[in-house]
Amino acid sequence: MATVTTVQGNLTLSLAADVDRLDRHGYLFGQKLAASMSPLLHSVVYRELGLNWEQIRLDSADMDLFLRLIRHPKFYGASVTMPNKVSIIPHLDELTDECRDVGACNTLFVRDLPDGRRLFCGANTDVIGVRESFIQNVPATAAASVYENRPALVIGGGGAARSAVYALRKWLKATDIYLVNRDKSEVDAVIAECTERGYGKGLVHVSSVEQAEQLEGPGAIVACVPDFPPKTEAEKLARRITEVLLRKERKGAMLEMCYNPSPYTELGALAEAEGWQVILGTEALIWQGIEQDKYWTGRQASELPVKQINEGIAARLAQVSRS
Repeated sequence: MATVTTVQGNLTLSLAADVDRLDRHGYLFGQKLAASMSPLLHSVVYRELGLNWEQIRLDSADMDLFLRLIRHPKFYGASVTMPNKVSIIPHLDELTDECRDVGACNTLFVRDLPDGRRLFCGANTDVIGVRESFIQNVPATAAASVYENRPALVIGGGGAARSAVYALRKWLKATDIYLVNRDKSEVDAVIAECTERGYGKGLVHVSSVEQAEQLEGPGAIVACVPDFPPKTEAEKLARRITEVLLRKERKGAMLEMCYNPSPYTELGALAEAEGWQVILGTEALIWQGIEQDKYWTGRQASELPVKQINEGIAARLAQVSRS
């Protein structure tokens, strides 16, 4: 897999010949990309469609470099990850509604105009990943009892939490949305930003065990925190609050967004032990990636190799588990 890195301000291309041999190329633009399954996912799509395309890891936060690279005529688009999801937005010509409302871009695609100009457009497919994780894994006949018209819970306070709130509010028919996080200021920021963008109604910061005990149990949970045991008092409190909500009599489905280094997390195990349906974070990865390839290839989801993508990700997970 080709990789682009920056070293002391100079551009170093590993396997640079690959760009020349490819018909089209894109990037995974961010940092700490070694464990990302994004290039694997898209390589399955391109192989199955017979496309001589590749997504190249660009391990960098150098925006000027990235903006130069995307001018290449063979560039088809990019996955944008931390820490570049917000900083890329001012440099884009157009944003989708989801990208504008969430305030973060994880997908860059190109729109070619009849006069030969190319517009660089931003989308947010993370929200689609959250939505489809529930829709594809909870039968439609059960959705009304599992999560629709029930409160929801989002654990965390970062960009993924904002995407989760958006999807729960826009498509999954959540009523109130509980927010549990170790840092109150992060929760305040989520509430303020979501409210400003029009989807902050019914957000409730659950800050104590006593408060959690009085609440109606959630139907959908989206966990957006790393998989490590709570250490600080704030982290331990957030875990106790989460456990109270997991123990509510009426259960539902939990999407565990964390899949690195493994999608089988401590929090997921706790939920499963309490009787919840646990949806692995690789599901969100797969469905947001499929949405990206709809932008890049112009194909519909029904034309993309979903079965082969699932098989490829499962094989990689098995490899990671063995190691």
